[in-house]
Amino acid sequence: MRKWPWVFGFILLLVLAFYLYPGEEGQEKLTTDGQSTELASIDSSSFDTPSQPKILYGLNVDTKLVFEDIVKPGDNLSSILINYQVPLQEIDLLARRAKGVFDVRKINVHKNYKLICTLDSIAQYLIYELNRIEYVIFDLKDSMDVYMGMKEVSMLETTITGEISSSLYESMIESGASPQLVDYVADIFGWQLDFGRLQVGDQYKIIYQQKLVEGEVADIGPVIGAEFIHEGNAFYAVRYDQGNGPDYFDEKGHSLRKAFLKYPVKFTRISSRYSGKRFHPVLKRYRSHLGTDYAAPRGTPIRAVGEGIVSEARYHRGNGNYVKIRHNATYSTQYLHMVNIAKGIKPGVKVVQGQTIGYVGSTGLANGNHLCYRFWKNGQQVDAMKVALPPSEPITNNHKPTYDSVMIEMIDRLHLINVDNRIFPVLAGD
Repeated sequence: MRKWPWVFGFILLLVLAFYLYPGEEGQEKLTTDGQSTELASIDSSSFDTPSQPKILYGLNVDTKLVFEDIVKPGDNLSSILINYQVPLQEIDLLARRAKGVFDVRKINVHKNYKLICTLDSIAQYLIYELNRIEYVIFDLKDSMDVYMGMKEVSMLETTITGEISSSLYESMIESGASPQLVDYVADIFGWQLDFGRLQVGDQYKIIYQQKLVEGEVADIGPVIGAEFIHEGNAFYAVRYDQGNGPDYFDEKGHSLRKAFLKYPVKFTRISSRYSGKRFHPVLKRYRSHLGTDYAAPRGTPIRAVGEGIVSEARYHRGNGNYVKIRHNATYSTQYLHMVNIAKGIKPGVKVVQGQTIGYVGSTGLANGNHLCYRFWKNGQQVDAMKVALPPSEPITNNHKPTYDSVMIEMIDRLHLINVDNRIFPVLAGD
């Protein structure tokens, strides 16, 4: 029986060794002086690691409720915030604080907005998105502040190429361009090319920038270089700033811009040209047509082609709602058949190039929505498509060496691009 205590003792040693000896995987390594150099391995997945705070519009929205909606017809600042139990006196204070920052009367239908609230649904911030990049923050906390914000924007340089098979608009859209990019190109080459008379087989190559927000295209940046082949002749545009803001120049340093925009509406179809004899679709008889008609959807913005003073803005039985602008002692322009004249446009008001002065309609003697655009030179009506206008300032002598270097590099890049009707990102210098 004396052997049993020895057996029990041996079993006890085995049990203690099993629980006390960590094994090779978790063994603690010791130096010669007995100090630990490596802790036993621990499964970190069993612990919660601190997470990054959730940021929205520069605000920490951890432990917050975020409600998203769009502005509906009839909505305004008050109707939106009242739904979230914001008192009228606070809404009135916000509207007054917004002056000089954002006109709350310009909250538009279909725009996105978000309400950031506490967990018990007390509104703290209203964020109204002006566009994909800019937004307005209405701080509903104690500060009752209103300020503008902007999402982080990155730029992607992109190339689009194509060949004319029908119109410029249709060909570029088929190649993957946006309508906005078509407008850019039409404005750049407007005085060099008649886009209503392009030929099948004409080609274009355009290098431009896209503005990316949260990985998606939010806006089109500027065109930085372009080549247009028309009837076998090459036309170039190179973007360059010689101190007065960026402009476009050709391979000889001549400005592509004139004193006036070529098109009073964003690029569209010319439905009727200047003519000494045209069959009038309403009067049903032949008469002179001393203007250029642009077919466009009702409500399309009409823009002043140049800086000037409004001399007339009224209704006329034949012209409908129209605006006439005196640009200087030589040139005047007129815009007919508007559905509405833009707010604030009246005789004596100064307008700038590109400013919206009205909207396409069919008032007066018109049988469809279009703009009739008329051009005066020295008191005589002339064909706006053929009038000779002085160009803007060319590249100056002190900028010529730098411009030539930029221009040669850009044209070399354009020559390396193949025309294959596709759109793709490119790396500068490739």
